[in-house]
Amino acid sequence: MAGYAGKHVVVVGAGCTGLGLASFFLDRGALVTLSDSRKREDLAGVKELADRGLRFDCGGHDAALLAKADLIAISPGIPLTVPAVVAAVQAGVPVLGEIEIAARELTAPMVAITGTNGKSTTTCLLGEILRCWNRRAFVGGNLGTPLIEATQRSDWDWIVAEISSFQLEAIETFRPRYGLLLNLTEDHLDRYPDMADYLAAKLRLFENMTVDEVAVLNADDPLVVACTANLSCQKVFFSSSRVPEEGMGLAGEHIVWRHAGQQQRFPVADLRLKGLHNVENVMAALIPPLLEGCPAEVAWQAVCGFGGLDHRMVMVRELNGVTWYDDSKGTNVGSVIKSLAGLAAPVTLIAGGKDKGGDYAPLAASVRGKVAHLILIGQAADRMQEAFAGLTEILRADTLEKAVQLAHQVTVVGGAVLLSPGCSSFDMFRSYAERGEIFCRAVLTLQAKG
Repeated sequence: MAGYAGKHVVVVGAGCTGLGLASFFLDRGALVTLSDSRKREDLAGVKELADRGLRFDCGGHDAALLAKADLIAISPGIPLTVPAVVAAVQAGVPVLGEIEIAARELTAPMVAITGTNGKSTTTCLLGEILRCWNRRAFVGGNLGTPLIEATQRSDWDWIVAEISSFQLEAIETFRPRYGLLLNLTEDHLDRYPDMADYLAAKLRLFENMTVDEVAVLNADDPLVVACTANLSCQKVFFSSSRVPEEGMGLAGEHIVWRHAGQQQRFPVADLRLKGLHNVENVMAALIPPLLEGCPAEVAWQAVCGFGGLDHRMVMVRELNGVTWYDDSKGTNVGSVIKSLAGLAAPVTLIAGGKDKGGDYAPLAASVRGKVAHLILIGQAADRMQEAFAGLTEILRADTLEKAVQLAHQVTVVGGAVLLSPGCSSFDMFRSYAERGEIFCRAVLTLQAKG
């Protein structure tokens, strides 16, 4: 579609991304309808858009309306399997996702980061490196600020975008200069029929990349290596178990970078971020700027100054010899495994939430080895109790606040309490951030034991 003026565009989904898309198309003279399953009075942030001429299709998705559109712009939270969207596709209406629409407008080179875990940390690390290098960098995507917001300016030097599998479902020509695939573990099986479909969505990141672009890949993840064996683009690997001949790896207490016959070493002890998974995130983030000519000392100073993200293994407090950690962003089994690996036993683990249909079995060894008490909340509690029965003491709580009180009662001196749910938050909370904030407030109001 050469231009949007006068075109009828239906934006499906009235979340943050959908509102950004609606504003984008209104700015370009399109006739825009916002379609959402909720009632109009339940939609937040739409008044200003309505004043600008936005139309509404609320309480469901009108199949006839979508079938007559010139373009459907679909939010990542809306599956392509929605019947009205399927019917529109069959009628020949193009359906594009937000990152495809945004990327067509952006001229700055892009680093796109995907994977099951570590995306947000790696995205923020890259943003810090580019800013320390005095580059104007947009940092967003699935991380928070929708990529479509980057189109409001034309002077970016770089675009750094966290990209989810949901966002990749509706691309056509999307092609970053660097595509980072950090790891692949089971996730989002409430959306995908099986692991193969989840992987296929993730791998669309590389679909349009050529020999002019670079894939940055985790050499220690067998699934990543196998799935990317036949890519057309260049490949650069990082590893926490060895140092690749060309790439970045961990050797003892140093990260080693080898490229074009040169070698540089960086002391891991300088990093504020802790844990092997964060070393991997740092390595992945360093590679694109170093390949682009960023001075090594600038890049290293930037990553050393980064203290981590909210709700991602953040120590909340120490009370009565017990340390409390907020890892509300740990929304899948792989993430919980990595978080437990960084703690010494005994751990009281608070887990549960909206079940995403995955297999909890890979977490069993970590529970058996580290977790003295498992406190379950939310919709997934029954499935999780069945998966971990006999491995540790299992307790149940109706609310997160009650789970905190239980943890306070049962955790011994020298232990740790970890909120790492392994599930999404949407059964009880608006977001993982709200879940983490409620946890922190409950922890900070605990009274010392007499």
